[in-house]
Amino acid sequence: MSSALADGIGQTAGTSDPILQVSDVSVDYATKSGSVRAVDGVSFDLGRGEFVGIVGESGCGKSTLLFAIAQLLSPPAGLTSGNVVFKGVSMVGMTDSQLTAIRWKNLSVVMQSAMNALNPVKSIASQYKDAMRAHGVRSKTEISDRSAHVLKMVGIDAEHLRSYPHQLSGGMRQRAMIAMALLFTPDLVIMDEPTSALDVVAQRSLMVQIKELQAELGFSIIFVTHDMSLVRHFSDRIMVMCAGQVAELGGTSRVFGTPRHPYTAGLMDAFPSIKGQRVFLTGIPGQPPNLAAKPDGCLFAPRCPKVMPACGTTSPPLYQVDGVDVRCLLYADGSAP
Repeated sequence: MSSALADGIGQTAGTSDPILQVSDVSVDYATKSGSVRAVDGVSFDLGRGEFVGIVGESGCGKSTLLFAIAQLLSPPAGLTSGNVVFKGVSMVGMTDSQLTAIRWKNLSVVMQSAMNALNPVKSIASQYKDAMRAHGVRSKTEISDRSAHVLKMVGIDAEHLRSYPHQLSGGMRQRAMIAMALLFTPDLVIMDEPTSALDVVAQRSLMVQIKELQAELGFSIIFVTHDMSLVRHFSDRIMVMCAGQVAELGGTSRVFGTPRHPYTAGLMDAFPSIKGQRVFLTGIPGQPPNLAAKPDGCLFAPRCPKVMPACGTTSPPLYQVDGVDVRCLLYADGSAP
């Protein structure tokens, strides 16, 4: 499997040919009281060079989905159904050695906390060297040159290769992690809330940097965040998750221009606008459902301002409305409410 992926490096596929296909993925956590479904039947495709943002409340399954895609789940979590196909090859069931062969080289993951993801007792240069040697790069000159190059790509002087993680600011550590993810110019970079520990100025700067690198190198991005405003101007499509399910999925401009799911609208109302009239933030009332004891029908029904009697008994599928997938019974008859 890994050799098939490696053989595909450098080949250019048509824009209609997805680089990643996630099909009906479900993830359960084993607990003393039974299994808890954290991700429930999620499906989507990712095109080459595409930027997809995944948003939602804390605990809605965003990071668990990311770990399932990257095959990084560990007990008590486990993939219970579905498939993840990367560059035409299924990653489900791959051995550790097969996964090691494609990680960093074909697919990279940037974790939420760079301080925890980076080894605190090794310099940045040493960690870059370990990643490259794991994939057969032995030349000291090549390792040194490539390390300096990727660090400069993210706006950090090469002299900081000698630095340890604690000697860098939060923004620099995140940039160092992104640089590490680009050591082999992968086809896909998955990012799990990489800006969560940064202030708004550093967040904006990092997002601009990420988009510039994507335009230059052409890799695809899955960007997980709880901050919808962060991906509004950077993503091509956006997936809104609620209680482990896809609530809404479509082009970013369409979703933000006309949020069709009441949950999506509630998330947007929770963030202030920088223009227009001053309005009170409303947000979403109540608490997310208990995934260990899910209610019947729509999982958002107890908190929904547009709830209908059928919502308490009928679990809605995804309906397509003007090119956007929406999991809401308001669209059951094919018309907009």
